[in-house]
Amino acid sequence: MKHIFERPFEGFHVAVATPRSLPPASRLNGRVVVLDLAFAHGKAVGSYPSITHKLIAQLGDRLALFLDHHDSDFHQDFDGRERFILATKAEHGACPEMISPELVARTGPVQTIVCHGDFDGLMSAAKWILGGEEPYEGADRDAWCIDTRMGDPSEVAQKIDRALRADMKSARIKELTLRLLIHRLNDQEAWSIIDQAGEKIRLLEEEAERLALGFQDLTERVTYLDARINEGEYERTHLLLLGQKRAQVAVLHTQDSVTFAAPFNSGVNFLKLFALSGGMPTVVSLPPRRLRGALVQLGVPSKVASSIASSVI
Repeated sequence: MKHIFERPFEGFHVAVATPRSLPPASRLNGRVVVLDLAFAHGKAVGSYPSITHKLIAQLGDRLALFLDHHDSDFHQDFDGRERFILATKAEHGACPEMISPELVARTGPVQTIVCHGDFDGLMSAAKWILGGEEPYEGADRDAWCIDTRMGDPSEVAQKIDRALRADMKSARIKELTLRLLIHRLNDQEAWSIIDQAGEKIRLLEEEAERLALGFQDLTERVTYLDARINEGEYERTHLLLLGQKRAQVAVLHTQDSVTFAAPFNSGVNFLKLFALSGGMPTVVSLPPRRLRGALVQLGVPSKVASSIASSVI
């Protein structure tokens, strides 16, 4: 998923991307800042360790700044380089708090912003366009709450986040979100469409809350939900977060996969525990055949793990 908006925002071209789907450097004008895009893991691209390395190399001197807050072993490849500000999630729960008027001024003129398409990424782009100032009071904290899924974000942030999650592929919603933030929330047309889009997610969250009543605690640390028999739609992230309120690790079993989730600051690293090559350390999905072994690795008694894994719907 990548969108390069045709209409500049206050003179800035904006390209929205994901870690594994980046726009080619040839389509990015002038000097470029990259905000809130994690390094892609798990697959080399030609002679490059990742598609992220390839974009950085192709941009060359046109890369004005690369700023990110996702844990990655690739950070060490750029240690000490002035154009790279790379933190961990524990150091900065979200990217906007890393952006200041001083950083924007020190970076100098920029023509293009490449950012992630979620709340955190679009807020980062808006803050850069506004010279390092928050689009509204409390925006940095809202981004932290939304990206860490901790604390209580404002109603403004919840509405925008719901709209973005309602259709993650919608370029229109992303463009309206960025426009709304740049206009410091004063855009009734954008609000109308964002409110309408977010209503779908609100209903899916309600369904997730109903399903969450079925979580069963396997240990003090692990809670499990078998959602294979559920035929309706629900908001998966919300469901996993509800599970994490019961125990550190929430396990969600669907027809095609088993998802394991823990808070970003829990110290849990599923990538190392399950010997996976890349992704987020605190949220991973495994094929159902690995469920029993994964549960045992998390400290679930063998008999309990076997019973859960062998259950038939």
